[in-house]
Amino acid sequence: MFAVFEDGGRQFRVQMDDVLAIDYRNDVEDGQVITFDKVLLANGGGPSIVGQPVISGATVTAEVVTALLKGLKLEIQTFHRRNASKRHTGHRQKYTRVKITGISIPNLQVVERPKAAEATSSEAPAVATAAT
Repeated sequence: MFAVFEDGGRQFRVQMDDVLAIDYRNDVEDGQVITFDKVLLANGGGPSIVGQPVISGATVTAEVVTALLKGLKLEIQTFHRRNASKRHTGHRQKYTRVKITGISIPNLQVVERPKAAEATSSEAPAVATAAT
């Protein structure tokens, strides 16, 4: 089962227990629950449900793992020859890391097999070979 939702002008494809970094939110703390209600698409192994533009009543809930996560430092350097002008600035984007805890889609048929059944059926039997 997966869902695609929109947050901060970007779309995220998520499943249960996924951890992702979204735009920084200064009003959240670690352990707090965030609800995303702009769910665009959902699939449970059968036919997909596509919103026009969003699925009404659908939500994706996430728990805040890290309230403030800093991204990589970007260095911007500008140089113009013969002008004796140099400029050096930097930027470090802030993110909030969340873990997906729930996907609630009305009228979605979940047809997927449990993960335990997939692991047993896809494994090939082990064959021991003797080295001569």
